[in-house]
Amino acid sequence: MTRTMLLAGAALALAFPAAARAETACAEMAGAKLNHAEVISAKLEAVKVGQACRIAVRAHPVADSDIGIEVVIPVGSAWNGKYVQVGNGGLAGRIPEPAIKARADEGYAAAGTDDGHGGNGRTAIWALHHPEKVVDFGNRAVKETTDAARQLIVAMKGEPAKRRYFVGCSLGGREALIEAQRYPDDFDGIVAGATANYNTLGYGGRAYMQQVLSRPGGYLGTEQLELLQSAALKQCGDGGKFIRDQLACHFDPASLKCKPGQSPENTKGGCLTAPQIASAKAIYGGRVVNGKVVFPGYEPGAEASRGGWQAWNTGTEQSKWTESAGHAMGSQFMKYLVYDDPALDWLKMDTGAGYERDRQKLSKIMDAENANLTPFEKHGGKLIQYHGWNDPAISPRGSIRYHDAVMAETKSAAGFYRLYMIPGMLHCTGGAGPGQVDWLGELEAWVEQGKAPEAVTASSQSGETQLLCPYPGVARKSGDGWACSVAKKKG
Repeated sequence: MTRTMLLAGAALALAFPAAARAETACAEMAGAKLNHAEVISAKLEAVKVGQACRIAVRAHPVADSDIGIEVVIPVGSAWNGKYVQVGNGGLAGRIPEPAIKARADEGYAAAGTDDGHGGNGRTAIWALHHPEKVVDFGNRAVKETTDAARQLIVAMKGEPAKRRYFVGCSLGGREALIEAQRYPDDFDGIVAGATANYNTLGYGGRAYMQQVLSRPGGYLGTEQLELLQSAALKQCGDGGKFIRDQLACHFDPASLKCKPGQSPENTKGGCLTAPQIASAKAIYGGRVVNGKVVFPGYEPGAEASRGGWQAWNTGTEQSKWTESAGHAMGSQFMKYLVYDDPALDWLKMDTGAGYERDRQKLSKIMDAENANLTPFEKHGGKLIQYHGWNDPAISPRGSIRYHDAVMAETKSAAGFYRLYMIPGMLHCTGGAGPGQVDWLGELEAWVEQGKAPEAVTASSQSGETQLLCPYPGVARKSGDGWACSVAKKKG
């Protein structure tokens, strides 16, 4: 009799398996245990799909670390079962709450970090004499965020996310590639925009450019930027508002040189002096050491655009030159991250062999140059990289450099990696060229359905569109529409 009852009970258990454990209430998540981190608070908040639990965390992987992390997990069926980690921007210092909230509104569990320090995104004084905070900023904070979010999702939901994605642009693009290179098992798919992965090289280029701009007569004001943009579009824009094929554009600012007896003030349409041409060439051409370009510069066609060179390189006028984002952040980067010297004058520093030597220590911590993505491929990961051709903050050709390196070092890269160069787009967004794409949607289709992205359509708020092609493709007019063809690199 007893044996019969036991067998019947076993059969019943198989027919009706135990229900999954109830979801942990948000208030109880305040007591969740984490590795070398602590939950500060856990509070319910409204999201578009219902409610979510917003969990504040402080992580302390080493004694001098104090990494701020926020994890937002939709409650109950509002969760789509997936996790998205968002990147930061600038020099970080704040948790990217709007980006986290936007993903939670869509049903994702989402997280982000302040990268281990406080600040406004343009300052780096926090790094002075704090080498461990530099490590946190360089790579450790994003990993701490990934691990804390994973633990919290399991603690609340009783199961891990079925898919994990990372989405970032600018600094967040560098963080995205840090994840792909150093922690290849963490994410199923990654979107990396305007990647600052050659970070120390990029800031070296900015120092070089700013030094040339600071020479007597070298400043480029609004009139000079408008002249450059107009001439570049006239030569390479085919009558449009932006240049569609940057690799085919061979614009030389020397074509605008003032002739003998002319000056910018007395010449109809304007002209450029020799120092102004030198400044333009330094911005276009990139940092030169011993006659060779060490890292590329920026592209023609949007010099005077709002959010263009004035925002990042020249300021709105000469008296406000140092207020441009590039000048402010570049000076801070050199003083506190490279040289640990508040008295450094970056307009007088050696941008040649000396800087190449001095940047190496920081490069090992911060740069994301490793082009061997085989471990990420073996994990089954997919990577979409994108960059605006008129980005005035991070060199677009840096993304091409990385693409070419990956294709050379990772044999089957074409099976899991795409780069899209976006004509007319500025830094991460904006510009004359339509650049809005649901990159996460493209990535999910690739990871979850095996649908690899090919030509995609970008849009703008005004309703304009343009076709984007996987690099090295470029969109060209074909009958009544557009089609992708292979671009020809500038010689």
